[in-house]
Amino acid sequence: MNKLKKKNIIESISLYKFAEHAYLNYSIYVISDRALPHIGDGLKPVQRRVIYAMSELGLKYSCKFKKSARTIGDVIGKYHPHGDAACYEAMVLMAQPFSYRYPLIEGQGNWGSQDDPKSFAAMRYTESRLSKYSDILLNEIEKGTVEFIPNFDGTLLEPKILPACLPNIILNGASGIAVGMATDIPPHNIKEVSHAIIKLIDYPKIKLSELLNIIQGPDFPTGSEIITSKEEIYKIYEKGRGSIKLRAVWEIENNSVIITALPYQISGIRIIEQITTQMRNKKLPMIEEIRDESDYENPTRIIIIIRNNFHYLKIEQIMHHLFFTTDLEKSYRINLNMIGLNNKPAVKNLIEILSEWILFRRKIVKKRLNFHLNKISKRLHIITGLLIVYSNLEKFIKIIRLNIDPKFIIKKKFNLTDLQVETLLNFKLRSISFIEEKKLINEKKKLETEHKNLEKILFSEKKMNFLLKEEILSASNNYYNNRRSMLKKRKEAKLLNESELILSEPITIILSKMGWIRCAKGHTINPLNLNYKSGDSFFISVKGKKNQMIVVLDSKGRSYSIDSISLPAARSQGEPLNGKLNISQGSIIKSLLMESNNKEIILSASSGYGFICKFNDLIACNRNGKLSIILSDNSEILPPLVIKNKNDKILTVSFLNKFLIFSIDEIPKLSRGKGSRLIFIDNKDFLQNKDYLKWIFFINKNSIIYIKTNNKKFKLKYKEFKNFYSVKGKKGFLYKNIKNIEDIFIKTIKT
Repeated sequence: MNKLKKKNIIESISLYKFAEHAYLNYSIYVISDRALPHIGDGLKPVQRRVIYAMSELGLKYSCKFKKSARTIGDVIGKYHPHGDAACYEAMVLMAQPFSYRYPLIEGQGNWGSQDDPKSFAAMRYTESRLSKYSDILLNEIEKGTVEFIPNFDGTLLEPKILPACLPNIILNGASGIAVGMATDIPPHNIKEVSHAIIKLIDYPKIKLSELLNIIQGPDFPTGSEIITSKEEIYKIYEKGRGSIKLRAVWEIENNSVIITALPYQISGIRIIEQITTQMRNKKLPMIEEIRDESDYENPTRIIIIIRNNFHYLKIEQIMHHLFFTTDLEKSYRINLNMIGLNNKPAVKNLIEILSEWILFRRKIVKKRLNFHLNKISKRLHIITGLLIVYSNLEKFIKIIRLNIDPKFIIKKKFNLTDLQVETLLNFKLRSISFIEEKKLINEKKKLETEHKNLEKILFSEKKMNFLLKEEILSASNNYYNNRRSMLKKRKEAKLLNESELILSEPITIILSKMGWIRCAKGHTINPLNLNYKSGDSFFISVKGKKNQMIVVLDSKGRSYSIDSISLPAARSQGEPLNGKLNISQGSIIKSLLMESNNKEIILSASSGYGFICKFNDLIACNRNGKLSIILSDNSEILPPLVIKNKNDKILTVSFLNKFLIFSIDEIPKLSRGKGSRLIFIDNKDFLQNKDYLKWIFFINKNSIIYIKTNNKKFKLKYKEFKNFYSVKGKKGFLYKNIKNIEDIFIKTIKT
């Protein structure tokens, strides 16, 4: 019973502890065995297993291609028990020249394109073999440099790290997402990196700034320009984190732009889609056509044809706009996160990466030299035994002839080891000659010399450094090619204003009484002659240019803005304004405005207050508009005045027929608000609707004032009003016996 009780004991732990432990184990596995590359060979486990499986299948660059399915079958069956699709995708990535700076695999068939990297054919259709560059990872694999570990089921051995003779970690770079961390290592130029390593071997305490005189920055397979400043690049390599900006390479030819290189991981199809979408939405009227002329010889050739009537825009301005609005300019994140020699993930700066890789390479070279040294020692040991027998040949033959098991006797007689005796007993009779003895003596001399040289290298730091540098330089010369991503100083991408994107054609905006709005070309159209809906008629219009915004002012002092491009043509009956703007309830549209952004406008209210603002201040960012002039109770907004001549005077007329003239300079300039008093209106009279500001005009010495009362009409010149000139905010003056003014009209004669 006691035994049964013991067997039924269940250990209980809290759920959060179990979850924490399980998640930690999972995250460690993802970080170390899936997502992050090792600093030694720069590969993730799946990539390493693909490369090793291909080398085991004999798929070197000098051999015939073999079906990719054959390789993937070996990889997932022997080393990587995961999905074949993910494994094949990792293989494809290493074969794409637009993804890898120095591809590790050569492929036949459809391996995807820069426009669509994932458009590759299934593994049963494609063929592959290792590239020549893969030799830098595999050349020394059989020279005692690699620690082999059991595979997932313990039936085979696989290399823990491949013995790279160049720092593939930054030559090809890597990207991956682990649990709680990620990596984005950009590729670099092989010649620059190799020279930097040689410099670092010679001067271990070299400064990063000196190293960056050699390594200019990343070197992406698709070219493009790096427009990040050298100062920012220095900070990235110092901290191991940051981002760099890549920009497409382009040239001008016959008023057309030809794009010849795109940023890394950006497809030409995506660029064409982005530009075409903007053209469809009438955001790029300066572009007449865009077409893709890319082919086998020119992997990237996108033609952008510019319209001739946009002569006021430079092509550089248009391209800067495209850089801002499309992926022709792209930021690439850099995060130099990797598994170090201590098998722990860490973000490292450039000097740490290269220094640690040099340590890795030094260990590999020492292992290789020791392996070779042991091989030589073993051979020398055998030759020594053979030469002993050659000098005692008759005794040796006699022992063999007279004894059934001569091994023990020979070992004791000649003081030989088991290895020497075994080699001697397996020796062919025809090799027992004077010539063979001489060959063995010469071989021994050579091997002894080689042995001494190897020992000198192993015990001399100077000689070891020389060998390291020689091998790195030799390897880099085999795979050297010119830098593709050039560092350039360029101006920052800038968004063109809406006004710059639209041709400055004259247009007329028409609003009907029922609130239907439309746009007519030119300024000669008569809005009264247009066709309106049943029961509707003309209300108000404004003349402007197509590249100007339309501002709508309502009775509550709110301003709204509309783009003229979005309005229907005048031949239609228009669209309802309420469908484009959320006009506040109870408000009435008072006026429309179209001016240049910096044009000054006088806003005033019936309470007698007003101020000067710029047209740009009235433009609202959303459909709800914004409050531009603060109105007091019972107050209404007056028609705005656009200042065309700052020498003009302001004429204000109250309901009680009081006139006041003052200078424009006295009016305050505000972006929004109530403003200051233009003419004094008694508050009691205003609240009882007995007096208020009724009219406001520009006036000058060439102005003629037409006044209509209930029974008379007056035509007066400016000189008759000059006595009414005073300072802003005064009560104003009555003009003789003019009472009950119904309307005022001012006409200014041009001189």
